[in-house]
Amino acid sequence: MPQVVSSQGICTHCEKIAAATAAAVKPAPAATPEPTPQAQYSLTASDNERLRHQRNIGVSAHIDSGKTTLTERVLYYTGRIREIHEVRGRDSVGAKMDSMDLEREKGITIQSAATFCDWEATDLGKGTKTKYAINIIDTPGHVDFTIEVERALRVLDGAILVLCAVAGVQSQTTTVDRQMRRYNVPRISFINKMDRPGANPWRIVQQIRSKLRIPAAAVHVPIGVEDQFKGVVDLVHWKAVYNEGVKGIDVVVSDEIPESLLELAQAKRRELVEQLAEVDEQIGETILMDEQPTNLEIADAIRRATVDLKFSPVFMGSAIKNTGVQALLDGVCNYLPNPAEREVLAHDMNQSGAPQVSLTPAADAPLVGLAFKLEEGRFGQLTYMRVYQGSLKKAMQIFNARTGKKVKVPRLVRMHSNEMEDVESIGPGEICAMFGVECSSGDTFTDGSTNFSMTSMFVPDPVISLSLKPKGLETPNFSRALNRFQKEDPTFKVHIDHESKETIISGMGELHLEIYVERMRREYNVDCITGKPQVAFRETVSEVANFSYVHKKQTGGAGQYAKVIGLIEPMEMDPETNKDVAFESVIMGGTIPTNFIPAVEKGFYEALEKGSLSGNPITGCRFVLKDGGFHAVDSSELAFRLAAIGAFREAFKLAGPKILEPIMTVEVVAPVEFQSAVIGGLNTRRGTIIDSEVRDDEFTAIAEVALNDMFGYSNQLRGSTQGKGEFSMEYKCHLAVLPNIQKELEDEYRKTMPGAKK
Repeated sequence: MPQVVSSQGICTHCEKIAAATAAAVKPAPAATPEPTPQAQYSLTASDNERLRHQRNIGVSAHIDSGKTTLTERVLYYTGRIREIHEVRGRDSVGAKMDSMDLEREKGITIQSAATFCDWEATDLGKGTKTKYAINIIDTPGHVDFTIEVERALRVLDGAILVLCAVAGVQSQTTTVDRQMRRYNVPRISFINKMDRPGANPWRIVQQIRSKLRIPAAAVHVPIGVEDQFKGVVDLVHWKAVYNEGVKGIDVVVSDEIPESLLELAQAKRRELVEQLAEVDEQIGETILMDEQPTNLEIADAIRRATVDLKFSPVFMGSAIKNTGVQALLDGVCNYLPNPAEREVLAHDMNQSGAPQVSLTPAADAPLVGLAFKLEEGRFGQLTYMRVYQGSLKKAMQIFNARTGKKVKVPRLVRMHSNEMEDVESIGPGEICAMFGVECSSGDTFTDGSTNFSMTSMFVPDPVISLSLKPKGLETPNFSRALNRFQKEDPTFKVHIDHESKETIISGMGELHLEIYVERMRREYNVDCITGKPQVAFRETVSEVANFSYVHKKQTGGAGQYAKVIGLIEPMEMDPETNKDVAFESVIMGGTIPTNFIPAVEKGFYEALEKGSLSGNPITGCRFVLKDGGFHAVDSSELAFRLAAIGAFREAFKLAGPKILEPIMTVEVVAPVEFQSAVIGGLNTRRGTIIDSEVRDDEFTAIAEVALNDMFGYSNQLRGSTQGKGEFSMEYKCHLAVLPNIQKELEDEYRKTMPGAKK
C-alpha cells in the first residue's frame, strides 16, 4: 500500500497536495474488485516530489501574436534546440514547432505540436534554482483550426495566453479565453511584441480585465519602450532583470531599479497588491490590518489565486528580441499548477448515475489516460495520450473504455515536434504518444482493473462545405486521404450527397478546407477540383404545431398501420447536453405499445436530417408524442417509423418553418485612412458593426456578418486598403435569413427535386 505523507514539510504552494495526502488511508480488502481512487490511492513522497516539479502548459493566442516564436525561444533557452529559426525565416529552416512544409510556407501553425524540456527556474526571492520538467503544446491561432486548441486545453494543467502589445485582446483571444474557461485551465498572460512602435501594455492589462472579465495585474514593468526595450522590473521581488549576451541568453538581475521607472513601478506594485487583495483572503486581511505584504506573501498569493482561476498575472517581453522569455518561464514554474493541484474527474461506467470519481496522479494507482489527438505517422497511427493516473509501460496491455477492446502498446515515445524519443514508461501527469494503437480521438484507456471513462472534448459543428472530386481517374488514395483526415480532425466531415452523388467536405472555414485539399495533393499525390463553397444552412420551427397522423398501407399480405398524435415545438439549446433537438413521450395507458416508441423516435431523428424548405438539417425542435393507435397484426416498427416521419413533415409546414444561416463575428484591422472604405464594405455585405476602436494610425472594426455574404471578402478588403488590411472571422450563431433570401433558397431547392422539370 502506498505510504501516506503528512502535510508537514510541504511548501505552501502545495496545500492541495497536502490536503489530499493528509487523511489516513484504510488498507484495501483482499478481493479488491472495483477500486475507487480517492478511497484507496494517495500520493507517496516520491509522487509528490516528481509532480511538484512537473508542468503541462499550452501556448494559445490570436493569429500572429507570436506563439510559435515564443515557443522557439523557450526551446532555445532550455537547451532543446541549438539554433533559433524564425517562423518566416529566410534560411528555409523554419521554426521547430512548425514542422509541416505548408506551415513554413504560409507562416502559420496548422497542427498543434507537443514537446518537452527541462528548465532551472530561479526564485528571485530566495536566490535558489530548481529544476522543472515542462511539457509544452504550441497551438494554432487561426479559428479554422480551433479544434487543435480545444483538444490541447482539454489535457493541459495551465496555459500562457499571448497578447500583442499593440493589438491587445482580439477576436480569437476571446475564443481561446472561452476554451480555457470551458476546461478550467489557469493562465498567465504574456504581453509580447513590446518592441513594436505603439506598444502600450497598460491598455492591454485593462482590456484583459474588461473584455476577458478576469482580474489581472502586471508583475512586470518594461525597462525602455519600443526599440529601446531591454528588460523588465520584477514587481514581486523588486528586482531589475535584463537580457544580455548572444540572443539574450544571459539573464542579469540587479537590485537597482532605474530612477526613471521608480515612481511607475511603485504605483504598479500597489495596483498588483490591490488586485490580489480582492481575490485572495490572506492578502486582503494583511491590507485591512494596514500592513504591507512581503515579497514571499505576494508570490504565494499570486500562485493561489492563479491556480484557483481567480487571477492572471501579466508578464511582458518580446520573443523576437529575446527579452523577458526566461522570466516568463520562471513564472510558469512558480505560478501555474502541477498535475496534482488540478481536480480531474472521470465517470465510473460500472455505476450509472453515480457522482464522478476524482483521479489521483499516483504512480501505483490503476492506469487512466485520455487519447486527445491522432496523427498518421511514418510508422502508422500516432496517438497522443495524457496519463492522468497510474503508469503506462511499453508492451503493456491496455483497454479502450469505449469499445472494451484490449490492445498492446508496441511503442511508447515522447514527442519533440516531429521528432521522437523512445521511452520505456510514462508516469501520471505526463504527455506521451503511442504507435500502433487503433482508437478515436477522445477515447479513455485503462489497465482493465477499473471501468473509468473521461469526458471528451467539445467539437464545434462545421460551417462551410465544398464539393470535391479528383482530377482524372479516382485512385484509392482519394478515399484513403479523406478517411485519414476525418480520423485526425473531428471538425473535418465528409459525406456523399445522395442526389448529386458528389463528395462533400465540410469544415470550419475556407482556409481549413483549402489546407486539406493542398495536403491531398502533396501527401497523397491526388489533385482535386473543388466546387462552389456551400454554407451550412439549417432549418427550424418558430411555433407549436399539433399533428394527428395515420400511416396505412395495404398491398396484399400483412399491411402497415400506425397512428401518432402529438406536437412539435421550438426548443432552446440545453447548456448541459449541448443539444437543441429532443424526443419526448408522454403516452399513458398503452395506446402505442412501448416496443414501438423507439421506432417513433428513430423516425423523428430521421426526419430532422433533411428539411422540406431547403434540404438542410433541422435544429431547435422538440417532438412530443401524446397519443396514438395500433393494429394487432398490421402495426410494426417500420410503420411507426414512417408515421413519425410523415407526421413531422406535415406539422413542420404549420410550425412557422424558417431557414437559419451561420452568422460570423468578423474582425478587420486596417490603417485609419481606410476606415470609411472598410465600414462601407461591411455594410454592403449586410454586416452589423458591433464595435470599433481607433489607436494611433490603425483601427479595428468588429462586425457580425452572414457567412453567405463573406465569400470573396479577402479580395475586396485587399483592394480597398491597398493590401494593408487584414481580417479574421469565427462562427457566432445561426439566425433566420431574410424572407426574400428564404424564398430564393426554397425555389432553388425545389428545382433540384425529382420531377421539377415536368
